[in-house]
Amino acid sequence: ESKVLKACTLPLTGKAVVDRIITNLGVLDVVEGGLRIVELADGVTEEDLRKSTEATIVA
Repeated sequence: ESKVLKACTLPLTGKAVVDRIITNLGVLDVVEGGLRIVELADGVTEEDLRKSTEATIVA
């Protein structure tokens, strides 16, 4: 089950304040239209990250 979702279902403490997401799979920047991969963890491919993330990954 993905932990990075297209939309937050929990109460928000601040909207549009997150610029970067760091996970065990890699580092993602929040950009217009989705997430941009900054860095992948060792042994993780872009395909692995895309399969594990519900949110849109942009080039």
